[in-house]
Amino acid sequence: MSDTLFGFQRLAHQHNVVLVQPLFSRSRLGAVRQRVLTPQGETMTWPPQYQPSDTFRGHFEFGLKYERLNLEFLSRLFSCIDPAEVVAWVQDEPTGRYARRAAFMYEWFTGKTLPVPDTAVNVPYVDALDARLYLTAQQPERVRRWRINNNLPGTPEFCPMVYLGTETERDWLFDVSEGVQALDDTYGPELLLRSASWLTFKESKASFAIEKEADKADRVKRFAAAIGQYSGRMENPLTPEALLTLQQAVLGERALRLGIRQSPVFVGENSFRAQVVHYIAPVEDVVPQMLEALQAFEEKTRGANSVVRAAAVSFAFVYLHPLADGNGRVHRFLINHLLAADKTVPANLIVPVSSTIAGSAKGRADYDAALELFSRPFMSVYAEAYRFGPKRICLDGVESNFEFISAPDALHAWRYIDLTRQVHYLSEVLRQTVEHEMADEAELLRQYDLALEGLKAVIEMPDADADRIIRSLRQGNWEVSNKLRRELPQLFQEGGAFFDLHEQVIRAVKDAFAP
Repeated sequence: MSDTLFGFQRLAHQHNVVLVQPLFSRSRLGAVRQRVLTPQGETMTWPPQYQPSDTFRGHFEFGLKYERLNLEFLSRLFSCIDPAEVVAWVQDEPTGRYARRAAFMYEWFTGKTLPVPDTAVNVPYVDALDARLYLTAQQPERVRRWRINNNLPGTPEFCPMVYLGTETERDWLFDVSEGVQALDDTYGPELLLRSASWLTFKESKASFAIEKEADKADRVKRFAAAIGQYSGRMENPLTPEALLTLQQAVLGERALRLGIRQSPVFVGENSFRAQVVHYIAPVEDVVPQMLEALQAFEEKTRGANSVVRAAAVSFAFVYLHPLADGNGRVHRFLINHLLAADKTVPANLIVPVSSTIAGSAKGRADYDAALELFSRPFMSVYAEAYRFGPKRICLDGVESNFEFISAPDALHAWRYIDLTRQVHYLSEVLRQTVEHEMADEAELLRQYDLALEGLKAVIEMPDADADRIIRSLRQGNWEVSNKLRRELPQLFQEGGAFFDLHEQVIRAVKDAFAP
């Protein structure tokens, strides 16, 4: 061999494969076997007895055995290798599990049929993916030709990938159901459900804040109502009809651009000097097929871990960007919808992830960084592949002068995106949201109830007056405001009928909110 690298890295070098998302695994020759792991990748050193033959089949089999799969790499590799390499391997090893997996993958990615007979019927089936390590289809399709259980989670049009690691390596994966149950045990179901309305509104408001539209009060209320109405209650949220319903809930029925886009779109910003492009979404010609495939992905993975599904589907959606407007809000809606649809949380309980994201500068920065896990390397590869040319009217009536000239090549990246790190990100956001945002809201309600009980133990009053007193005292750091004195003079002004009780009232409220 000309260098010490082997496995998929060697094949990428041999065939000049340029990737948007680099191979995670790097295998090299060394004296002793060892593994160095970072968030960006792993370097594995292998003693000489592991060194494969310097051939396609040698390196590909090694990669299947020991390295993390990258579907973008496989798609690009199979598009450029001589199919005779795969044919020869199958002819030499017609029952070999790695030869059959390679042949199945070649046909799956390319849509071409290899000139070899079907595998003998007495050969045991093997899985396309290791279900112990990856997010897979929960009911694999049996491919008789290769005696393969096709458990790939998507279709050739769109198949995101998520690496989960072994069961013992998943301490990073937050159990939302367990977290919500802990809140239930601490505060009781009645208190938790009482917080649902405010959490729904909070989610809607924060979702608009992320889009820098927090002042759109009518839209916030409308979207909050839609979240409450549809979250966990849509059978197929990714159909064009369902997305139109959600889009109308976000934008209103009088919005200019509704439905699936039929025009190019990029995420960026306009300045007085130039248009800055941060990410180019899939070209409009492939959006319907990719959206249909994303729906298949969602259906195929039902029964898998709900947090993983929610992250994969929602981030896949936002990178596909199938709508002219409202993609970000629908993306975050899908998180809650899938958690509820999978019965991880009750359908009437919202986990306000947008509040965690928008609640601090760090939250916003982390969210942007999660989105850039794909968009930034994508733009690094295709920085010179777009231009602003003559204006044209697209099929949906949009006037555009944006042209992306590398769409056929970019399809490999768009279709086979690895969302592993986005899943890790959302898991941590859900942990923070349940353990802090939701816990804080439940605690606030508990304290409010104590304050209300304490107030009424001192003096009877309507709930509206009690609420006014509690809010004013909390906001005023337990000082009676002039406004409160004017509104309730009998309690807070000298000479009032109940002025002798005002100190007890203040104490009752203050004690309820004591740490």
